[in-house]
Amino acid sequence: MAIGKLVKSNTHTDYVCQIYGPGEIETLPAPADYAFGNFVRMPLSSGSGQLVGVIYDTMLLNPDFGNLGPRLSPPSDLAVFSPDYLAEKITLVGITAVGMISPAGVSNHGIPPLAAQIDTLVERMDDAAVRVFHQTPSGNVQVGYAPLLLASGSSLAGQLLLRVLAHLERLFPAQSSPLAVLRNELVWQTTIGPLGGGV
Repeated sequence: MAIGKLVKSNTHTDYVCQIYGPGEIETLPAPADYAFGNFVRMPLSSGSGQLVGVIYDTMLLNPDFGNLGPRLSPPSDLAVFSPDYLAEKITLVGITAVGMISPAGVSNHGIPPLAAQIDTLVERMDDAAVRVFHQTPSGNVQVGYAPLLLASGSSLAGQLLLRVLAHLERLFPAQSSPLAVLRNELVWQTTIGPLGGGV
């Protein structure tokens, strides 16, 4: 499902997506479609495959906030006479690229060599697509981008990876034991570790 388009990048792997608003798309994405920890894909130019990313942040922009001046028209009239005014209130999400899918359908985890372009479509990946991206040829689960997420410097990196691991445990029930070990170690690092481990 299409949720928005890329409007900016901060680094080679850090993108900003503007979520579609009223009048931009027939079926608007629901908040659950661009929730924290959701996987998304973005097509690369010239048929070079797709970038795969994870939503790690949400930002709300309202240019009218703090404007206490007189209103010439009530909000209901603005929707009719100045519909573009309402479009200035937007939702942005931060996406970190965690890998790519080649044109042949081969998944690669880690820093992708190619970057997406401005206005690239961003689509939420369904569970089947997420499962394919994480499944090795032998049928096991892989999370090769975990060090990349943890090294991102974000204060939410640990919580993001915990959410991803919980999602993968549901998608790969046969691999739940090794995923649970990784998740429990991460829980310790993000909760007990910062306190000095003196428990």
